[in-house]
Amino acid sequence: MNNRRCGWATGLGACYLLFVALNCEAQNLVPNGSFEETDSCWQINTWYYPETGPLGWFSTAGSGDYYLSCLTYGAFNGVPLSAWAFQYPQEGSSYVGVITYSVNAQSREFFAIELAAPLQVGSTYYASFYASASWNGFEQYPQCYLASSHVGMRFTVEAQQWDFGDPLPPFPNSAQVDYPAILADTVNWVLVSASFVADSAYRYVLIGNHFDNAHTDTLHLGSSIQYARAHTLIDNVCVSLDPLGCPLVNGIAVGAENNLVFFPNPVSDVLRIQGVAPGQRVSVQDVCGRLIWWETGTGREMSWDVQGSAPGMYLLRVERAGGFRSFKFVVKE
Repeated sequence: MNNRRCGWATGLGACYLLFVALNCEAQNLVPNGSFEETDSCWQINTWYYPETGPLGWFSTAGSGDYYLSCLTYGAFNGVPLSAWAFQYPQEGSSYVGVITYSVNAQSREFFAIELAAPLQVGSTYYASFYASASWNGFEQYPQCYLASSHVGMRFTVEAQQWDFGDPLPPFPNSAQVDYPAILADTVNWVLVSASFVADSAYRYVLIGNHFDNAHTDTLHLGSSIQYARAHTLIDNVCVSLDPLGCPLVNGIAVGAENNLVFFPNPVSDVLRIQGVAPGQRVSVQDVCGRLIWWETGTGREMSWDVQGSAPGMYLLRVERAGGFRSFKFVVKE
């Protein structure tokens, strides 16, 4: 491993700290958390330094991907269509993507950035980001056709710049912010959030899957002749001392709200639904609110045969005590 330090990021962090102090609305300790600030509009696949790509962010493993709306439609790392996915930004015009599972050598990709200020030991922090599973890129034989669990944020005191040929860091099998379920939604951006008490003066946050293959669950979104990999898109990363400073699931500081997983999305034959508790009612509605199908959960996998349903957007509604949640999915021909 080389010992290149990220001095540029330290200066950037100082500027953001001053900005936070002057602007009471700026609560996010993650500089450039939505990846909008960039050095240029590159069509490229490489590893990043703080001064290249999304400014302040750098690679601590592998060559993560930086997706830009300024590129032509269908560019390798373009928006919305790229080599790995079809997705619009959760907000703004850019986002990043990382390999979150690989059957080959357990490789991973991580983006990292220095926080605007070190975390205060003993203080409670609120953190979140949005994630979406990659799928439906332009490649004839997709390299990334799985979804994986354990997409999350890990805070560290030190963060090592990665260069080609460097070994991958060891898997700690832990993260302060973790989505333990398989993140398989390829249409919507899923909000992942949590609160935690800082036990060290952490200076960096790393985004990706920090668990090894033995601790990671996967799901096939499709098939390919390539070896199996999962790739996850990330946008709007936030860390704050203020519980109102970051978007949080249901407005409270929790991790993944539940283990609900539905796939594939888009779907052309059978929609499979996992993680529904016994007694919970599950239904499918069209965009006009018409009830198409419903069942009551038994704790086992549920399924809905989409054949005969018109192509288009639908809502999967899960009812529980105190309310319900709705999730978008697409039926294709």
